This record gives sequence, C-alpha cells and structure tokens, in this order.
Amino acid sequence: MAAIQDPVQRDDEIDLSELLGTLSDHKWLIGIITGVFVLLSIAYAMLTTPIYQATSVVQVEQKVPSLPGLSALTQTLGASSPEATTETALITSRMVLGAAVDELKLAIETHPRRMPIIGKYFARKYAASNPGLVSPPLFNKVEYDWGGSKLEIFQLDVPDSLLDQPLTLIAGRNGAYELVDADENVLVSGKLGQTSSGHGVTMQVRTLVANPGTQFRVFRHRRLTVINGLQSAINVNEEGKESGILKMTYDNPDPQLAANVLKEVGELYVQQDVNRNSAEAANSLKFVREQLPNVRRDLERATAALNAYQIKAHSVDISMQTQGLLDQEVDIQSNIQKLRLQLADMQRQYTPEHPAYKALVQQIGQLEAQKGGIDKRVGDLPDTQQQLLKLKRDVQVSNDTYTGLLNQAQQLDIARAGTVGNVRIIDSSAVDITRPVWPRKTIIVLGGTLLGAFVALVFVFIRQMLNRGIEDPAVIEKIGLPVYATIPISPREQTLQQNMRLHGRGKQRLLVMDAPADLATEALRSLRTSLHFARLEAKNNVLMISGSSPDVGKTFVAANLATVVAQSNQRVLLIDGDMRRGSLHKLVGGRAEVGLSELITGQAELAAATRQVGLMENLHFIARGKLPPNPSELLMNARFSALLEHLKPLYDLIIIDTPPILAVTDAAIIGHHAGTALLVVRFGINQAREIALARQRFEQNNVPLKGAIFNAVEKRSRGYYSYAYYGVGLPSR
Repeated sequence: MAAIQDPVQRDDEIDLSELLGTLSDHKWLIGIITGVFVLLSIAYAMLTTPIYQATSVVQVEQKVPSLPGLSALTQTLGASSPEATTETALITSRMVLGAAVDELKLAIETHPRRMPIIGKYFARKYAASNPGLVSPPLFNKVEYDWGGSKLEIFQLDVPDSLLDQPLTLIAGRNGAYELVDADENVLVSGKLGQTSSGHGVTMQVRTLVANPGTQFRVFRHRRLTVINGLQSAINVNEEGKESGILKMTYDNPDPQLAANVLKEVGELYVQQDVNRNSAEAANSLKFVREQLPNVRRDLERATAALNAYQIKAHSVDISMQTQGLLDQEVDIQSNIQKLRLQLADMQRQYTPEHPAYKALVQQIGQLEAQKGGIDKRVGDLPDTQQQLLKLKRDVQVSNDTYTGLLNQAQQLDIARAGTVGNVRIIDSSAVDITRPVWPRKTIIVLGGTLLGAFVALVFVFIRQMLNRGIEDPAVIEKIGLPVYATIPISPREQTLQQNMRLHGRGKQRLLVMDAPADLATEALRSLRTSLHFARLEAKNNVLMISGSSPDVGKTFVAANLATVVAQSNQRVLLIDGDMRRGSLHKLVGGRAEVGLSELITGQAELAAATRQVGLMENLHFIARGKLPPNPSELLMNARFSALLEHLKPLYDLIIIDTPPILAVTDAAIIGHHAGTALLVVRFGINQAREIALARQRFEQNNVPLKGAIFNAVEKRSRGYYSYAYYGVGLPSR
C-alpha cells in the first residue's frame, strides 16, 4: 500500500494575519487566563507578609601610623583606604555575628500559629488598628493568633535531638504555658518570668501576651546555623570606589528585629575595631618601651665620648662646611635608625618575603647609599674635624631617636587607653515601616498581568500547533474531495443535545423542525440543492453519510438532511445503518428496537420496522434495531441487498447513516449499495491525514466518495468562509 502523503504543506514563514486571527479567535480564553493571573497576583500582594529593610552606614578611615617612619613607608607603597571586601568579611564574620546572635537571642525562634493563607493578613490588620491589644478568637479557632499575640523567650536550652525541631508552646491563663513536642508530649509546664525544667529542657519566658489556648511555634536553632543565615542575609556594599563608606542592609518581616540586628552588628563591629586598635597599640607600646633603655644608653655613651674628645683635642667647635655635612648625615642616620626600628617591629608580623618588608629594606638601602656619599666628602676633612663630626653625629642621632621614642610611647599609651577606632557609624540602623521592600504591589500586579498574558498566548499557540484539525475547507479540497456544504455550529443544536441528555429519549429533536431560520438549517437546504444535481449522475437513489471517526456529526447531518429533503415534497427514508452505536432514534424520536437488524434476520416485517417521523408524511425512519453480535456479517447478507432493492422504488431518496470508516468496515459494505457517498468532516477535530486515509480506505473497497460536508464550523477571524456566521455565537458541541 502506498504511503499516505500529507496533502497540506505548511510554510515555514510566519503568517502575521494568521497569528492575529488566532489571537482574535481565542481572545476570551486569553482574557480569562490573564484575569486569573491578575486576581492571583492581587491576592498575593494583599496576603503576603511585608518584608522591611533596615539600613546603616559606617565609615572606615585609614589607620594612623603607630611607629616612626611608617608614614613615609605608606607613601612609598602607595597605600589607600581599606578594601570593601576586607571590611565586609569583618562585619559578617562569626566573631561579630555570633556575638549579635547571643545578645539578641536569635537562636530562639518564635512565631504565633495562624490560619493558613488569610491568618497573617487578619493579624496585620488588627495589630495596625489596635496596637497593644489582642484580638479575640475568630471562627472559634482559639489555637490561632488573630492579631496582637506576643511571645519572648529569654532562655531555651534543649537536648541535641530537639535542636531545629518544631515545638509548640500553648498559652494558658495568668501567664501559664506548656511546651510540647511534635508528638504532643508535654516537655515543660511553667509560668511567665520563672525558670522551668523538664525532659532535658530548660526555659524562661520573658513576655507572653495571648488568649488562653493560643499556640506558638518554637524552634531552638543551632548557633552556627543562625550565624550562617545572617551571613547570607546581611548585605554590605561600598558606596563609591575606595570611599571607605559601607552601607549595610538587612531584610526581615519584623521591622523592629531588623533594626535591632543591624544596630547590634554595627556596634559590635565598631567595638571589635576599637579593641583591635587598642591591642595593636599595646603591642607597639611594649616594643617601644623595650627599645628606650638601649637608645638612652647609646645617647649617654655618645655624649660622654664627645665630651672626652673635646677635652683631649681642645676643640669645641666645627667649621661651617663641617656643620652642613653634619646636618645632612644626622638626618639620614636618624631616618635609618627609625626605619630599622620599624623593620624590627615589622618582623613580628610579616615574613621577609612580604612586599611591605621588602620595600622597607629597599628604602633603608637607598638611605645607606646617600650616607656613603656623604662619608666620602667627610673623608676629605682634617682628622680632628672628622672625629668631631662623627661624635656629634652619634649624639644628635641618638638624641633624636630617643626623643621620637618618648613621643611615640606617649601617643601609643593614649591610643591604648582610648575608645576611638578607625570605624565610626554615620547613620545608625533605621527602618522605613511605611515602605516595605516587598511586596511591591504595583510591580507584582503588573508582572502577574504580563505573566498571565504570556502563559495564555503560549497555551493558545501550543494548542493550535498540537491541534492540527482542519479549519479551512480548502484543505479538504486539496485532498480531492469537493465540499458540498459548510454547516456552521448552532447554539440551538447544542441546547437540543443538552436537553436530550437531561430529559431522556423518545422526543423528536431535529434542528430544522425546531429552528427553521437557523444558519445551520440554511446550510442544510444549500446541501439539499447541491445533492439534487449530484444525484442526476448517480446509479441509484441511495445516499450514504459516513465519517472518518466518531463524534463528527454524521447522525445530525443525516437526520436533518432527510428532513429538509422531505420538506420539498420528496419521499425520504432514513435508515440507521450503525448497528453498533446508532443513535438516530434519539433525534427523530422513538426507540431503537425493531429496526434494521430485525429486518435482515427476518424477525420483523417491513411495515412494523418502518415508522413515520412526527407529522411528516414524506419522511419515514428505520432504526438500527437490537444490537447484533455480528453487524458486518448481517450487512453482507443477501437479505440486506434485497431490502434495499425493495425500498428503492418506494422512495425518492434513501439516506443511510453508517459507522466511521476508520473504525469498522460497515461503511465500506453499505457503500457498495449506495449511488452517492458523502464524508462528514468536523471543524477543528478531523486532521487532513485522517481524511486522506478515510478516502483511501473507501477507494480500496471500490466505493468512490462524491464529496465532503464540513460540519460544526466555528466563527474565525480569518478565512473566506467567515461571512457565513454573521450573528452566530461560539459555543462548541
């Protein structure tokens, strides 16, 4: 068998008019989905708990040199203000945050139990309008907090097995309470302000304001877990490059807690900076005091040597040239001496490979080179002047060094005892309770609207792509089947179908009888006219109505077409040829028993099986009969052929409703007896490949299809056939 080729070739190019038409056709669906998202976003914006942000600003200043020579060294290295990353690490260190956790009891988490979804909203509204009061229980739910309840726990020590586990505190009367675990076992029974113990749990409640029976969720977290959470929650950013201005932020649903946490962290950060500077000053002071006796001995020894030489040489003064050299050498030697002291102090902190250590050694080497040049000039002086210059130089260098160390000792002593560090708080912790950082209601609603529209568009386009049902009669004609009629969907027909399901069977429900002016009825009359000319070339007056799959409306077409033909004064016989699921009797009225199956098997006479439809003398009906076990074999029986041959001269038109061709072979068997065969195609349901396969199935059985009937066509914003639906609604059936 040759492969079935899809007769519809889709272009890769995007058809803008088709896209706009699809949007227009599904505008109500898009609007409903978008509206649902808008309502959900509004509900979220109203019900979600507000998040407030606490902010604080600190300034980090450059350190003041603690030892002589450090200022020159700092300039040599090009040092700048501390980097933001270093200070951020200090602010969010476990040393600082751990102290804040301990001070604020952040390892103990408590919050009242509230009704899901709406409980927090009610509690916020009541607390805002009734500060300091506790809301009475609503809906007799005493276990929930409806606003104003408060619990503060000063101490809560639990075994390791209960760490991070949910516990429940139940408020009693007059400050009494009970603490129960997840299995509702009572761990502690206590009273406000008193320390209570039991089952390895020790706790003290500082504040308890609640209605009797109100429940609180209580957690005792691990200290490190809380610290890690704070490290992620507290953000520190530098305001401007190398400005030394750091802005700290912390978000929390409780604005007071957010402000307290940031305030405590800022104060602890400043305090640790003060302590660090005090410790550094103390260490430097210790070093300076250790050096003072040595420098003093050097000064005394140099002074004594100078006095002795002046007495011995009978020389008290030096020349002007020698004095200039002396001043230069004293300056250089004093700087060398100060840098050597700094180098000795730096050896306690850095290795010789550190850049600062290497820079200091390099600076000392440069000064030594300058000193060597002056020593050459001194070598040209007389011996007396050389010796006197050397002794005076030693005295002045030792004196300058000793004086500098005394001054530095006093400064370091003041710094050690002082409370001022390199960090200061510019803006203390504050929270703007009028503008929570979340939710941003306008952004949420706008985002929800855009998301809803996007989801709706994606849903519509994906459904359109997956549902490749035929929506254009031109597709059917490309398959090779002329379209005899396009029948629009009828709201009235949908109502008739619903009434049939609700109120049972036995009553006539033909659209052409109930709504003669309906557009679908007009389309059936057009089909009657088209068939009149098509039957002129047919071999007999038998018309077969079939479909490729169930629920395409072939029974509706067959019954109503028979009616409109009978209304034109032609004798019409309607036969339900679907002896499996035939339902023609539901439309024309009556029961299915005593019909075609009984006629073929000889269990009933033609007069008993043929009935008139309503008051129409020209329209008769033969039901399917009782459901036989072998419908196909009955249709192949010679009695069926004889029955049709007997009926042909009695009627102008015989219409047979058959089962779907792709489901069973009954339609192919009946088709051999029909002069005209039509295929019903349902709008948006049947695919082009499916129709092509149905046509091929008929042709393989030597049953030529005359054409197709495009049924249940919905109004569309595109397509040449939309003119037929002026005033028609959009219900489906």
